[in-house]
Amino acid sequence: MTSAVPGVSPSKAQLSYEWIREQITSGRFTPGYRLVLAQIAGELGVSVVPVREAVRLLEAEGLVTFVKNVGAQVALVDEAEYINTMQTLALVEGYATALAAPLLSAETIAAAREVNDQMRACLEDFDPHRFTELNRAFHGLLFERCPNPHVQDLVGRGWSRLAALRDSIFGFVPGRPPASVAEHEEILTAIEAGADVLEIELAARRHRLATLQAFLAARSSVD
Repeated sequence: MTSAVPGVSPSKAQLSYEWIREQITSGRFTPGYRLVLAQIAGELGVSVVPVREAVRLLEAEGLVTFVKNVGAQVALVDEAEYINTMQTLALVEGYATALAAPLLSAETIAAAREVNDQMRACLEDFDPHRFTELNRAFHGLLFERCPNPHVQDLVGRGWSRLAALRDSIFGFVPGRPPASVAEHEEILTAIEAGADVLEIELAARRHRLATLQAFLAARSSVD
């Protein structure tokens, strides 16, 4: 991230961005929470300017919204937004994973498998937040070598939009995490075997859509 405001130290804007984002994704700042810029600036020991820049970037990611007569607040959970984002990610992340697959080293694949093993261990005493962190790390290892920066950017934005929702989604669909771990192993096996890039893309896409389908099924059962 680079600051677009003249005279603002990128490090201060980056600090503000990362701190606010962590409060949102960790659940400390819940949906609808009002972001008082002066208060945040005081807590971080910076001026309001880099905090304002950080909030602007978080708004672009869909994590923050501006409400008339209220100001900046954490974006409310929007079910339609979740569905749209998951459908989009199924396409762009699947493609990013396929493009990156031939470029992944044996060490990277081993690291991804180790993360997946940690996710499997996490199932015994399930912690949605920890599982989400590991899930993000797993997928990051697979798509970070994608040679197309535009596709990378789209994937990153999609993950940012999901950040405030994922813990609640995994908790809402308790049967999904074990299946997700198994699908991760299938994707890794396909990459190791040198499978056709289209096969890898479709496997990654099915994996993403399976989570969405599980969410929709759970929602229907509640309705």
